[in-house]
Amino acid sequence: MPIQGRLRFYVLAVGLFLILLLVLAISDYGKIRLGPDDARPEFSFTSWLAMLFAAGMGIGLMYFGVGEPMMHFLAPPQAAASTPEAAREAMVTTFFHWGFHAWAIYAIVGLVLAYFGFRYNLPLTIRSGLYPIFKDRIHGPIGHAVDVFALVGTIFGIATTLGYGVLQLSAGITRLTGLDTSGDLFRFGLIGGVIALAGISAVSGLDKGVRRLSELNLLLAVTLLLFVLFAGPTEFILGALSENIGNYVSQLTELTFRTFTYSEPNQQGWFGNWTLLYWAWWISWSPFVGLFIARISRGRTLREFILGVLFVPTAFNLLWMTVFGNSAIWMTLQGGHAELAATARNVDALLFNFFDLLPGSDLTSALAVLLITIFFITSADSGAFVIDNIATLGHERSPVWQRLFWALLLGLTASILMATGGLAALQSMTLIAALPFTGIMLLLCYSLCRGLQADKAHSTRRLSPASDFWNGKHWRTRLDRLVRHTGPREALNFLEHTALPALHSVSGELNERGLNSRIEQADAQQCALVIPQQGRRDFYYGVRLESRPLPAFNPLAAAHSGDQNLRLYEAMTFFADGRAGYDIQYLTRDEISADVLRHYERYLSLIQSDSTELLNSAPEHSTPPLPPTE
Repeated sequence: MPIQGRLRFYVLAVGLFLILLLVLAISDYGKIRLGPDDARPEFSFTSWLAMLFAAGMGIGLMYFGVGEPMMHFLAPPQAAASTPEAAREAMVTTFFHWGFHAWAIYAIVGLVLAYFGFRYNLPLTIRSGLYPIFKDRIHGPIGHAVDVFALVGTIFGIATTLGYGVLQLSAGITRLTGLDTSGDLFRFGLIGGVIALAGISAVSGLDKGVRRLSELNLLLAVTLLLFVLFAGPTEFILGALSENIGNYVSQLTELTFRTFTYSEPNQQGWFGNWTLLYWAWWISWSPFVGLFIARISRGRTLREFILGVLFVPTAFNLLWMTVFGNSAIWMTLQGGHAELAATARNVDALLFNFFDLLPGSDLTSALAVLLITIFFITSADSGAFVIDNIATLGHERSPVWQRLFWALLLGLTASILMATGGLAALQSMTLIAALPFTGIMLLLCYSLCRGLQADKAHSTRRLSPASDFWNGKHWRTRLDRLVRHTGPREALNFLEHTALPALHSVSGELNERGLNSRIEQADAQQCALVIPQQGRRDFYYGVRLESRPLPAFNPLAAAHSGDQNLRLYEAMTFFADGRAGYDIQYLTRDEISADVLRHYERYLSLIQSDSTELLNSAPEHSTPPLPPTE
């Protein structure tokens, strides 16, 4: 696909993800729980928010926290470079890349996994999200292909992240020790050491290893964030945060669908090198992050899930980018530190150059190196866990050696791609691997909509109204009708000897009491009781025979050798106001009479209500004729 085609495809797809999530959040579907209706969250709301907060952190924030705002400030897509307008555009663009759209991508995959995993009791794998489309075929070649695309995309997405981590970690070690860490041999050794530590974490188990490292991550990150906030231009940062949020929200629609189609080629190139790469990167990471947030969200409603996943990590990302990015821009514009802009192209070392302009640079640089290392380890460990989960069809108790194998594969992939083409090779593979998975994600959106529609139809389907009159005296007869095919002769017999006499009985009683009523019968397959009402819609209770093909997997079809031409005949009610009818062939004469009076009582209450006057007012003789039979 040409570059512009890929641009439009990614832009439209990611925009659709965000719109779909917001629509689901404000709709009635937002009340559906990720699990049974009586399921309750496994974690408290505060703990769940804290884990989402941790999910929003990673190597990317360390690498791009200073680097991206500075690069956009020095080379913005539209504004003049190194100006206040460029600073404003740089922060809006950074917010755009790290805000709602990134987490909409993660939320779509996480929501699909959680919904079909906890609501439909399917495995927590990508293929399960396509169940409404392919049904049991997800367990065959189609499902294998979907999981392979997810597997490959995740491997290259995590490998790209590990590549960023290696480059920044090497620069940090150089800053602290003065050693030359630019050689491939040193970086390969660095990858090997981190993968070994990730292996130790894997052996410790997900709860002990990743959880403890994540808690340490959170503590160190918040400490670093608060230090920069108070050691840097605090007043400027707080003011910039407010303005950044306002600019971002006001331009959200324009940013969502911006492709620079009417702009200069260099602006289109900028867009491809930044936004396109980010969308591909987030998409390749979506099985990884999506599975994590799905696993911790059982029992939440869709509305809680969507709003929590979209807003909590986004809020932290935007705060991080403002504190680090705006501090660096302020130092360049007003702090007189032109040397920071001069080294901005060297993003690997830019964070440490930034710390040199703050107090205690040695300590903060050491803290950053430790934080990057822990991020590196947790990314490799948890990434290996997710890849293993996909490869084993959601089985959680796989041998430890399998997770060690996947961790080793991630290290080898990052090493080989860095040796053959550096970071550019990692980015290119991410673009290639993410493209087919974007198509799968669109299918997941469609599948989710179908699943939610079926869910709502299922949850709102009530028991047959006729069952209100069932009692123990006739349970054998009703059981016989439930499990035995009803043919046309038997249905006609019910209409003639049960339904029609019941309507005559009610009509006779009404006429004796001075109420005008009549029985209409166009043919042997339908009849109706009509009670005219001056200036109002007439009361109408009709019964007609309807036929339909026997449904698949119905017990009625079990005794008929798979004959596809068999039809089920039912005695269905119909009404003048167009309400849906229901089958009454299980009722006795007295029960049908009681059902007629139940509807007549409802009718009387409606015609006396001012709120329904418009619907119930009708010209005389407005009652529709009996509907045609098949």
